[in-house]
Amino acid sequence: MPIIRASYAVAFAVALGLAAPAMAEDVINFGVQPSTQPILIAHGAGYLKPIEEKYKIKINLRSFSYGAPENQALAAGELQIASAGMGPAILAAARLPATLVAIDILDQTAILVPKDSKITTVAQLKGAKIAFPGEGSQQYPLLIKALADAKLDVKDVELFKTDGSQVATLLANKSVDAGITWDPHVSRALADDVGRVLANSAQIMPIKNGHYVGDGTYVRDDFMKARPDIVQELITVQVKAIDLILSDPDKAIDIWTKENGFPRCH
Repeated sequence: MPIIRASYAVAFAVALGLAAPAMAEDVINFGVQPSTQPILIAHGAGYLKPIEEKYKIKINLRSFSYGAPENQALAAGELQIASAGMGPAILAAARLPATLVAIDILDQTAILVPKDSKITTVAQLKGAKIAFPGEGSQQYPLLIKALADAKLDVKDVELFKTDGSQVATLLANKSVDAGITWDPHVSRALADDVGRVLANSAQIMPIKNGHYVGDGTYVRDDFMKARPDIVQELITVQVKAIDLILSDPDKAIDIWTKENGFPRCH
């Protein structure tokens, strides 16, 4: 079974205001990643359809491999709203004309090593070749934090940039000594019996009640000003999705596997 951890949701209400109705051809581009994001549950559960019908819009989920290119698309106006790890989400809110409107707590990132690796502690990663998704991902600062806690510097390891989905393959081929990625890629490595968890995000950076604050949803300021009603609806369905995760995890797993193309293990 894929690892799914959803503990809490914190949504910041967006004040409703007057706005002109959206035209039938309006498309709302929502940036996502192949992960355990609540917006994917909302999509798979059919929660977005009533919003589309109510406002005569099309909500298009655009997938990105990690946060940096997602933020570039938001900055270019190609996205109106996005969900990404807290690292890129905070960077977007600080550096782009965007506002962080919601967070969720998902312990979905982990440092993995091959199943038969002799490495049992982060300190033993000195000199290791570590796969990671890039400096613009939230996995990068988590890796830096884990290394620092073990009295290591990033210069003490060899970083190998790759797509998060490739970590399991790299571990299986022994092409790297370790890798940091997120679900469903963590679960794929465990399900394929090619890796084991060395440290997870909750252990590396327990921010909220022993959990890591995993994902943030952020919105371009011009879109939020123009359509606060739609923004509020999109936040509300994510809270509804998290309620589904907590109340019916088996159904949530089924939806996630379908949305991410990840085979469910029984």
